[in-house]
Amino acid sequence: MNLVNKEYHKRARVLLENWEDSSVLTTGFDVPAEDSWAGKVELHLFAADASISEVNKLCKAARQAELAGISVNPYHVQRCVQMLDDDISVGTVAGFPLGANHPKIKVAETELAVNQGAKNISVVLNIGLLKTSNFQEVFEELRSGRNACPDADLYIILETDLLEPLHTIIACMLSREAGADAVMTSTGFRSQGATMENVSLMRFVLGDDLDVIASGGIKDRDDIIKFFKSGATMVSLAYSSSDESLYGLKTQSDRSVDE
Repeated sequence: MNLVNKEYHKRARVLLENWEDSSVLTTGFDVPAEDSWAGKVELHLFAADASISEVNKLCKAARQAELAGISVNPYHVQRCVQMLDDDISVGTVAGFPLGANHPKIKVAETELAVNQGAKNISVVLNIGLLKTSNFQEVFEELRSGRNACPDADLYIILETDLLEPLHTIIACMLSREAGADAVMTSTGFRSQGATMENVSLMRFVLGDDLDVIASGGIKDRDDIIKFFKSGATMVSLAYSSSDESLYGLKTQSDRSVDE
């Protein structure tokens, strides 16, 4: 292990010890006022069999609730941008869901999405590189993503249930140093998804510098509350056309979306 990597491990161990010793572990943050929730919520639809009709319904639901944004598979970006104009931010993913794509492919996905109007790109971090302490390679990949979307927000997806706390901390450090705007807990493709402990740890490391987005395994309004309490600044919720409740979020608007 080179000196740079050893320094990252050293800094991460100190942060982990401080987090474990702190009095604010999982419920130390105030829950935002409910009438402000919509501006802190993103709806995502990544199902492989998502139809055009479902994507249309996602756009309608997001506009009616005046949410912060939506995130869809790359194929649907252009359609959603055309449907929502600038009213709702449209995001997409790169290197999804495994994060093991070649960096050039992630950059190409990012550049194409931005050219089609995406306002944020969620890039899945290469977990294998991180866990084998190839931190310089991880940084360079994240930085190339940052350079590929200078006018859009860059989110980094960690898949925290595959990471030890030290690696979660280092991933957050590298994300910040690479210029990311937010770090997400998971892709939502694994069973565990976000946990209060991981959200708390990420917020402890990142402070108010970057958004911490709880994603994956969020089932209801109570989950939203607990993740806000844990330190999440945003939540990303899975959209299902069979459930019109939108996790109990209040409908804010009656504006329509043309199909």
